[in-house]
Amino acid sequence: MVYVRDDGVFDASIEKIWKYIQDPESHQHESILSQKVLEQKGNTMKIRAEIAGPQGKAEEIWQMRMDPPFGFELQVLEGATKGTKQTHTYVPMGNKTKVIVAGDFHRQGASDEETRKGALAYFEQVFNEDSAALKDF
Repeated sequence: MVYVRDDGVFDASIEKIWKYIQDPESHQHESILSQKVLEQKGNTMKIRAEIAGPQGKAEEIWQMRMDPPFGFELQVLEGATKGTKQTHTYVPMGNKTKVIVAGDFHRQGASDEETRKGALAYFEQVFNEDSAALKDF
C-alpha cells in the first residue's frame, strides 16, 4: 500500500461539477471502458468496471459511497488494485472548485514507486479529461 495525495482546481462551480459527475453520458474517462451498477443501497453503490490498465483490459469491483456535493469514497473490492481506498473531496471556491484526492493505493505486481507514479498519472489524466469535458457541459 502506498499513500498518495494530489489536488487541482476545476474552473467550474461545485454545483456544476456534481451535476457532471451524475451524468454518465458526459462523465466518461478513457481508462474506464464500462461500468455497471450491481447494487445500490442509499448513497453506496457496488460497481463492476471494465478498465484499461497497464496489462490491457481488466475487470474490477468497486464500492463507491457518494457524499453530495462534497465528494465520494471509492474502494476496490476485486481486481488488480484490490484494497485500494481513495477519497475525492470537493471544496467550493466561488466559480471554481478544488478537488483533493487522497488514499492508499495497491497494484498487484507493482513496486511502491510504480504504484505511486501510476496513481499520479491516472489522477492527471482524469483531471485533464474532466476539465475539458466541463468546458462543454
